[in-house]
Amino acid sequence: MVVTTMGVPDETGADPQGPADPCGDPFLRTRFAIPTLPVTYLRRDRLLGHLDAAPGTPLTVVGGAAGAGKTLLVADWAARRGRPVAWLTAQMADKGRGTFWAYLLQALRRAGATLSDEVGLPAEAGRVDDALLTRLAAELSARAAPVTAVIDEYDRVTDPEIADQLEFVLRHAGTGVRLVLVTRTEPLLPLHRYRAAGAVTEIRNDELAFTPEEAAALLELHGMRLPPDEVAALLARTRGWAAGLRLSALAAQGERDPRSYLREFEADRTTIGDYLIAEVLRRQRPETQDLLLRISVLDRFCPALADALTGRADAELILTGLHRENAFVEDLGHSWFRLHPLFREILRAHLRARHPGLETELHRRAAGWLRHSGPLGETLEHAAAAGDWAGAAEALVGDLALGELLAGPRAESLAALFAAMGPEPRTPATDLVRAARALSLGDLDRGLPILERAARTLAREPRPAAKGIAPTASDPAAARLGCTLLQAVAARLTGSPAQAEAAARRAEELRREVPGRLLDLHPELTALLRAHLGAAHLWAGRFTEARAALTAVADAGRTAAVRPSAARVGEECLAQLALLDHLDGHPGRAERKALTALADADHTGTSAPPGAALATLVLAAVATDRDELDRAEALLDSLTDDVRRPGCDPASRAEHALVTARLLLARGDTEGALEAADRTVVAREPSPWVEAQAALVVAGSHLAEGRPALAAKLLTELPGEDPLCLVDAARAELAAGRPAHAGDLLDRIRPRQGLGTVTAVRAALAEAQLAGVEGDREARRRFVAQALREARRDRLRRPFREAGPWLRPLLATAPLRALAEGWLLPGAAAPDGTAPAAEPAPVVEELTGRERDVLVRLAEMMSTEEIAADLFVSVNTVKTHLKSAYRKLGVNRRHDAVRRARELGLL
Repeated sequence: MVVTTMGVPDETGADPQGPADPCGDPFLRTRFAIPTLPVTYLRRDRLLGHLDAAPGTPLTVVGGAAGAGKTLLVADWAARRGRPVAWLTAQMADKGRGTFWAYLLQALRRAGATLSDEVGLPAEAGRVDDALLTRLAAELSARAAPVTAVIDEYDRVTDPEIADQLEFVLRHAGTGVRLVLVTRTEPLLPLHRYRAAGAVTEIRNDELAFTPEEAAALLELHGMRLPPDEVAALLARTRGWAAGLRLSALAAQGERDPRSYLREFEADRTTIGDYLIAEVLRRQRPETQDLLLRISVLDRFCPALADALTGRADAELILTGLHRENAFVEDLGHSWFRLHPLFREILRAHLRARHPGLETELHRRAAGWLRHSGPLGETLEHAAAAGDWAGAAEALVGDLALGELLAGPRAESLAALFAAMGPEPRTPATDLVRAARALSLGDLDRGLPILERAARTLAREPRPAAKGIAPTASDPAAARLGCTLLQAVAARLTGSPAQAEAAARRAEELRREVPGRLLDLHPELTALLRAHLGAAHLWAGRFTEARAALTAVADAGRTAAVRPSAARVGEECLAQLALLDHLDGHPGRAERKALTALADADHTGTSAPPGAALATLVLAAVATDRDELDRAEALLDSLTDDVRRPGCDPASRAEHALVTARLLLARGDTEGALEAADRTVVAREPSPWVEAQAALVVAGSHLAEGRPALAAKLLTELPGEDPLCLVDAARAELAAGRPAHAGDLLDRIRPRQGLGTVTAVRAALAEAQLAGVEGDREARRRFVAQALREARRDRLRRPFREAGPWLRPLLATAPLRALAEGWLLPGAAAPDGTAPAAEPAPVVEELTGRERDVLVRLAEMMSTEEIAADLFVSVNTVKTHLKSAYRKLGVNRRHDAVRRARELGLL
């Protein structure tokens, strides 16, 4: 890659030191350039007048077929207004909502629209915060004079949420903005509302069609004067289509009898390809013909790239001339061009016919030039088209972009691109790409041998002569770092914390051998290394180290400046942090992190967001702790079989087995619980917490079937001092009639501080049971009260269900019944034997701001889809907020939620 100097745009027109889009790439200035009018452009005053009369409406739509003259019409109007216009060509609309809005905000600022720093820029390519849009609309609405924004090629906006967001800003900006959409298709906006309110100006195909006077004038610009009847005939045959008229006029230029030629050409419209070859291409000089044929393999090109394909140095002069002649070469600004799509298609077909095999070589040359001077994505596409998989893999690995195959918005497209790569060639880079694809799919049998082969080959490569020397394209430093990343991935998937730590140490050394610029461009590489190390620590039971590593990645992933690829890694880390909270016995914290991970993943729009399965497992575990067994089962049923496949993260596979076992045990299916707990999770190193959790299930089955001594023996023989295992061992000793042993076990955890809620509740209940055996009734009531107070916050019901029959009479006493009613007991019998009290309203956990927003709209009788559109979130996100609100309000239906919220003064 070429490093540009400060403030100097590269060949794409992007300023590397300027502001960047959510992916961290500099803005392409060509997206903001008002198109240059060709010398043969015909100014059409009637349409300009229509646009001049449109400021009375906030929305203007210029819509018509391709080649109808939409863009040039609006460009002419914008250029002659005398006031800046925010111009945006929406070619990035498919890159995500955040990218689209980042470009639109940049266009507004470039046009002189003063926006405060509070508006900011989206942090992720795939989403934009509602608050940003609200601040933008508010600031636009406060403007004294409206700002005019033109979005060209708006038909590229196919995401309904982008359209909804744009409509929100337009509606709330009032008179502060005038929006002009240039589009081929009906725009994704509620035009019927604007039409009913008289708030839209529309210029459609019928108006864009050339009139007889305009067609005659256009032909005159091309040097032809035709009588009115022949103009009318040509107009009827072309239906006033601007591109058709221009093609016809260009075809007739230079003919001795243009009138006859026009009649012949229009008589057979299927000969347009022959026309373009015979009358446009062949009329050019041989050098020009050769250049046009060669650049037809490119989506866009600059003179230097064109020269690389021709081997000459005359591209700039030829391209500038072709553009001035309106010869199907469009100027994108900043010395970048593109061919008319129809012309390009015909040229490529002619290239294949005239020069068989040359197309592959041209793609190879383009990839070589772009490798040093262009975007990585275009480099990979041309290398793949050339079948140069070694070059494509070297570009990906050498750019430190291997992590993008594992995480980020480009993972699927990169995987699809490299899916065509066969078993050859075998280079370190191609092996790393093959290994990355296999590991990303969990195919360890295929991925590990390939990774080991790449590591052996790289180990034989010479190291840099001195530190600080930037690697060249062939230097293995970047490949070694990529290999280390994959070794960390493999260590996590195989359950090998020692290997993960070794990979992390090697990576830290290798980071000093690659340019910091590349590390800054690819933060996902560092994030992935830390995330996999944290996951390995988690598997090893080193929760402190795991939490530190995972928190660092999760926090970094939620900052405004991070790229989406690193943000996706942060989402997965958040799910693992939720598992850590669950294992530490903090169900409330675990649930909040899991819900956040699912909500964040929902915004990515992917079918299998990272960490979603693990977050769902954590929610199922929390539901089991709360004795919400139907909900836990539904959550487990929502997971696919992928969570159980061998290549999946062993922590996820183990947690799936454990949650299933605990659920079966809670339902009384001890045989099924034992079978699930015994489900083998293959790993190179055992996990202490998995062994402890499995032992708890087995011990619980023994207790349920009247074998307390076996349960106590199993739990006390476990290595380590897991507090929850000690508590359950004490319960088993009490059931076995050995209170002294139970007391000794409880003594081992009494001095400990910071016990999780689950452990603290179960320990208090065990202390209460022991106090009852010893005849200390006051201590027994005190410990039960302590357990109720601890459990009420997180609604932990399962420990009380498992405590045994001794607890129920205690809960019927007045002091304890007051603590249990409303979340553990619907009502309890009074000491005198009277009927149970009426069920009181449940205790309400504080609603989040977004849950309140959803409830407000629920009270307005809005459907789930309408709420999603109004809040600019997905329907699944609304459903998640509704389920959480229902749970907190203790209801199951929309009507009851609204009623309960009103009773509590929340609405």
